[in-house]
Amino acid sequence: MKNAESFLDAVPQHDGKTRRAVARLLLEQGPVTAAGVAEELGISPTAVRRHIDALLADGEATTRDAPRQTQRGRGRPAKLFLLTDAGRARFGHAYDDLAVAALRFLAQTGGEEAVRAFAQSRVDALVDGHRSTIVAQVTPAERAKALATALTREGYAAAARNVGTGEQLCQHHCPVAHVAAEFPQLCETETETFANLLGTHVQRLATIARGHAVCTTHIPNIANRIPDDGGEPA
Repeated sequence: MKNAESFLDAVPQHDGKTRRAVARLLLEQGPVTAAGVAEELGISPTAVRRHIDALLADGEATTRDAPRQTQRGRGRPAKLFLLTDAGRARFGHAYDDLAVAALRFLAQTGGEEAVRAFAQSRVDALVDGHRSTIVAQVTPAERAKALATALTREGYAAAARNVGTGEQLCQHHCPVAHVAAEFPQLCETETETFANLLGTHVQRLATIARGHAVCTTHIPNIANRIPDDGGEPA
């Protein structure tokens, strides 16, 4: 039997490394019991449960009951642990590479127009559920704040603030930054759609795809309104 209390358990600075090892085992062998993880890694069951409890609290792991036929006796069924989608994200994925490969193929077979049509379809799907709320606002500043709220709900961590000459819309996260680095049409159509929603010309000052820390869009203080049907500014 492996040592029940390994050096990793005793040294707090190794918690991050041990937790990652526990998470990787759940990734590779889950669903698995805490006892199974402890035996495989050679650390104490107590330490394993501490790390699993942390993963559960962070939404990175979930549980299920072991099948009855694998249980002995009439006690409570053993708990099996496995990673959630959030937990699997710790280890990266190939989604960005797949998206880039797909867009390269689209560019080769359909050309620039096909890539731009895809980009427009994507941003339309992103904002369509929020369009009516955004265009109901009277001024570009109010619309900018409504757009920031909508983008935050879609995972972009956005905020709008007044900078004297207008509003600045800042997106602190971009889920497609890696793809947009090669296909700037994603950023371009996004900017055009923002202008349409806000009812005024906008200027993209920075993007995460180009290596900046934040995607920043400037919205000038112009009181134009776009028609409620989503048409072009008057």
